[in-house]
Amino acid sequence: MLKRIPAVLPPKLVMYMMDMGHSDRLLLADGNYPASTCAKRIIRLDGVEIPELLEAVIKFFPLDDFVPDPVTLMKPKDTEPLPEIWSKYRNILAVSEEGGKFKDFSYMERMEFYERSRTAYVIVQTATKERYANIMLQKGVI
Repeated sequence: MLKRIPAVLPPKLVMYMMDMGHSDRLLLADGNYPASTCAKRIIRLDGVEIPELLEAVIKFFPLDDFVPDPVTLMKPKDTEPLPEIWSKYRNILAVSEEGGKFKDFSYMERMEFYERSRTAYVIVQTATKERYANIMLQKGVI
């Protein structure tokens, strides 16, 4: 055991985050995401919600400041409301140490997001049920 590592972060996820290099992407996926289809590496956290996980991850994960949009969300259809969970993400990122690197989200259409996720270093599938709750983080440097 180590000190100050949040219990929500399994050892394999910590290892993967340490293995990731500059511009690699980490996807925190909702429970409906086709993670097994898209993932090179997958971690299942069936009892964890994305906001709790994001809050733990962002303490250790430097966001990429070489790109204008290191945080990407899946864009809902024009007829659907914006997901409420996005405001939680915005608040978590804003108060984090990475808050200065986070300006705003970028958005991708569903199929484009799926294609991009196929190149993610790791996908973490959670218990989150809210639609369009997926959030992709691009790793920066320290």
